[in-house]
Amino acid sequence: MHEIITAIILGVVEGLTEFLPVSSTGHLIITGHLLSFTGEKAETFEVVIQLGAILAVVVLYWPIFWGLVKPDKQKKFTGIYGLWLLFLTSLPASILGLLVHKQIKTYLFNPITVAWALGIGAVAIILVEKFNRRKKYFHLDELTPMTALGIGLFQCLALWPGFSRSASTIMGGMILGAKRKLAAEYSFIAAVPIMFAATGFDLLKSWDNLNSSDIQILAVGFVVSFLSAWAAVKFFIHLLGKVTLKPFAYYRLCLAPLILLFWSH
Repeated sequence: MHEIITAIILGVVEGLTEFLPVSSTGHLIITGHLLSFTGEKAETFEVVIQLGAILAVVVLYWPIFWGLVKPDKQKKFTGIYGLWLLFLTSLPASILGLLVHKQIKTYLFNPITVAWALGIGAVAIILVEKFNRRKKYFHLDELTPMTALGIGLFQCLALWPGFSRSASTIMGGMILGAKRKLAAEYSFIAAVPIMFAATGFDLLKSWDNLNSSDIQILAVGFVVSFLSAWAAVKFFIHLLGKVTLKPFAYYRLCLAPLILLFWSH
């Protein structure tokens, strides 16, 4: 029963934070330490529940993903061109991630580094919201290859656990001229290929850590993560029509010192 409760808690945390600019990896690291659920098996579990969050985005944006497979002549972000943009966005972080994957796992997956990433990312969000006024993209069909690559370069910031992939790509999109809501939606869509590749890579390496008794726990976490992510994405897109990203930055600024205080003793 304890393991089921742990799976539900981590599934909720993953689903609610994966696509919000608050860092799901950071929250999972903190929650895992609080629940004393760490180690290789915990890392594998986190990979599996991330797949649940990815599936939620695929379901919510199914027409767009289907358009990548079956091109729509009336749209530009479709077929080969749409896949090319997503490839460009995924490329920088994929290459850098492969090069420094071991170092990131060794040195950055701890509450202290997460706290610093949360704080620095929060300041970055506030600065972007304060000074960025450039708006030239309002629809996916308006995005260019250079913009997609630029967002991909910003995504490299997310390799620091706690910074947030969502925050880095949304800020990157806004800086490069995308309207906030468009930047968020492209962030969700662009998350699918790089998250699928990263989680698939981790899962292949750690699959031997699991046994048949873990299937139920993994299934619970997967389903809870899917449902939580579905709700979070719907809520976030609705919210962005009314507010900026600043409330998320303030939340991060409150959380970061609490983490530092708690783990410094």
